[in-house]
Amino acid sequence: MPKILFIQPTQYAENGKLCTQRKINLPGLAFPLLAAYTPKHWDIEVAIEVVDKINFDSDADLIAIGTMGHAIFRGAEIAHEFKKRGKTVVMGGYMASIAYEETLKHVDSVVVGDAEISFNLMLKDFEQTGILKPIYNHPITELKNLPLPRYDLLTQKSIGNMLPVQAGRGCSFQCSFCSIACLYEGKYIFRPVDEVIRDIKEVKRLGFKRFYLIDDNIVSNPKYLRELCEKITPLKMNWASQCALHLAKKPDLLDVVVKSGCDLMSFGVESISQEALNSIQKPWLKASEHAENFRILSEAGITVSTEMIVGTDEDTEDSIRKTFDFINKNKVPIPRFYILTPIPGTNLYRQYQDEGRLLTENWKDFDGSQCVHIPKKITPEKLTEMYWWLNRKTFSLKSIINRTLFNKYLWRNPKMLLFSIGINMHYRYYIKRRITPNIF
Repeated sequence: MPKILFIQPTQYAENGKLCTQRKINLPGLAFPLLAAYTPKHWDIEVAIEVVDKINFDSDADLIAIGTMGHAIFRGAEIAHEFKKRGKTVVMGGYMASIAYEETLKHVDSVVVGDAEISFNLMLKDFEQTGILKPIYNHPITELKNLPLPRYDLLTQKSIGNMLPVQAGRGCSFQCSFCSIACLYEGKYIFRPVDEVIRDIKEVKRLGFKRFYLIDDNIVSNPKYLRELCEKITPLKMNWASQCALHLAKKPDLLDVVVKSGCDLMSFGVESISQEALNSIQKPWLKASEHAENFRILSEAGITVSTEMIVGTDEDTEDSIRKTFDFINKNKVPIPRFYILTPIPGTNLYRQYQDEGRLLTENWKDFDGSQCVHIPKKITPEKLTEMYWWLNRKTFSLKSIINRTLFNKYLWRNPKMLLFSIGINMHYRYYIKRRITPNIF
């Protein structure tokens, strides 16, 4: 019986130690889904390095490494260790897909993009010849008849209070810095609603009262979202997702979303400057409407989580200070910040490369916590300094208390109040270690 070992690498802290935790707050869906595609005669093991220690002496025949963001570099190290032991190693995920030529220096094969077709072809080649093609790149045009994810591979581990579900992939927008825009080029593929509901019912059957819809912009198809929410409502579950701020402009849809149990949404706000938004090909988002949109969403019962970037050509030291003031004044419960990073393969990377504005092409430095390009209105050194200033100020105890305990909307939902405090303290822990905070 052949065996496959799926590995999700962690990342390094500034002190050179691996980031580890006691539990996985937000487990991914890729491995449970790929495991469901794996033929029954294969043995399957999953190692999520943030909670698991990797057994480099594993008896697995095939090592499959996922790549999320900067963890791809730890993934390359893991790949080399297994190849020293004579193992066949394959990588997939969005980072490996975007930078597949570089990735191939470390592994035997790369699965580019969606794996529904490629993964089984790769397994078939391995079983028949033991030799993999360097690249498996078979795009999909629909997301029908996906198998039920092997959630049991996650529930065996120490995890948080929700499991992942997916309704669609991609995004209709094409922001210049975005890896999703690079991979899907403005396409958004949706699953049949009843198949999504099937997965949600399985999450509920397993005893979970929450799920996380891992879509990138679920509001891009309002008709679909309405139908989905109407079928979620009778299940009496709570859920979270991420989408564009357009949701605040659709009161009827927002009402349906909240009634279905959604109480947390992450929004790509990016900047409080319209000029900055325009510069990263996001002119449809209106900075002047941010505060009002937050109020509308909060009034409706949505806990607002934001993702923002610093380092556009419009950013200055003063604009970064104003970003903190904005977050603090509007009591954003769960903010996150990143330095604008030209991910290899994106339009932004090609632009900066053509303009001679890349400080380095050592991709290990492209971790979102240091400036790797030359901004127009602030030096790279000052930008990095101000990025960490922004995080320290935002996740100071004073700011956390202001944005959570003094947030009147959170008191309407004590569970989300406690959740927001917990996440802020989680982020504060990582900021102290100079790691860009995220949910692992």
